[in-house]
Amino acid sequence: MPKLKTHKGAKKRFKVTGSGKLVRMKGMSSHLRRKKPKKVKRLYTAKLPVSEADVPRLKRLLPYIG
Repeated sequence: MPKLKTHKGAKKRFKVTGSGKLVRMKGMSSHLRRKKPKKVKRLYTAKLPVSEADVPRLKRLLPYIG
């Protein structure tokens, strides 16, 4: 059986914590931030756990993530 390929977009967007949970960053954190208040920019830096409904799909996209 051939090797499974990792989805490169998902690899860049999702990380695994030490306990094995998948986390993601909030959106709106890369550009068009100049006119936003500091409080909002700080809120965008939070890491959020991935929804349990999305975990099976991500496991398929990231077969070797752990």
